Amino acid sequence: MGLPDIVTREEWLTARQELLAKEKAQTRARDALNAERRRLPMVEIGKEYLFDGCDGKATLFDLFDGNAQLVVYHFMFAPEWDAGCRSCSAFLDQIGHLAHLRARGTNFIAVSRAPFTKILPFKARMGWTVPWYSSHGSDFNHDFDATVGEGDTSYEQPGLSCFLRDGDRVFHTYSTYDRGTDWVASYSSLLDLTALGRQEDWEEPKGRATGLGAPAGSSRLKYHDEYEM
Repeated sequence: MGLPDIVTREEWLTARQELLAKEKAQTRARDALNAERRRLPMVEIGKEYLFDGCDGKATLFDLFDGNAQLVVYHFMFAPEWDAGCRSCSAFLDQIGHLAHLRARGTNFIAVSRAPFTKILPFKARMGWTVPWYSSHGSDFNHDFDATVGEGDTSYEQPGLSCFLRDGDRVFHTYSTYDRGTDWVASYSSLLDLTALGRQEDWEEPKGRATGLGAPAGSSRLKYHDEYEM
């Protein structure tokens, strides 16, 4: 297993300062990118979608729960599956109390294609309190590219979509998928700060994907109640 070079404290500080300059540049670039994201135009949603949740049927407007903004996590859980995606589950494990979002007029929910009768027991098993709705029977997942293709060739992809409400009008403002959600997830962001990183085969430098008793890669990701701690 390849580990970082061993140097003196002074040498480490020099290397750290060089990296810090690049990190600050990245922060400024991220701020500029976020501003550009906020300048994106938006599309009014004229189509009626119906979702199933704890309180029965709900429209997309209802999912705002009185807030001005709505963030939807496209949780991979196809109708024929018996449980939700492990990677999506790891993402949802990190979503804490929603009070801080709602204090800024923003609601957060998860949406999957699986029937709500499948979602409910899995949500209870995972111990989540995040609102989770089923889009089963609607075009929502297809229209927002969380489900791609039709029939046997279709596949699910994780993602985030953002919506804005102006009175009773609803607008789609942003979506991102797959690795586009990496920077939102705290566990992957925290691992990115460490010497071993995410321990994925694609990462540089090579040779750190295994070792120190840690299973390598997201292919071995488990539900949080399956790990032996």
